[in-house]
Amino acid sequence: MSLDKSLKSSGRLARSRNVLKREERIAKLEEEGRWQEGDSPFGLPLVRVLKVRAGKKKKDAKDDEGDQEAEGTEEVEATS
Repeated sequence: MSLDKSLKSSGRLARSRNVLKREERIAKLEEEGRWQEGDSPFGLPLVRVLKVRAGKKKKDAKDDEGDQEAEGTEEVEATS
């Protein structure tokens, strides 16, 4: 028997919201440079909310070998 989709893992509860609070919108506008200190907090311009999806990072075998070689040289330099 399968689980209902609302009962699956608890990590899914942290979602991106469509609507931001006023202070969150002001913070986003400040980051974008669209908010000045004396501006009115009423009638704020729209702020786009992007949904963030985390993807899996792929490691190359070449990168792993290079990292190991770099660590080996650091240890030798530290001991001399």
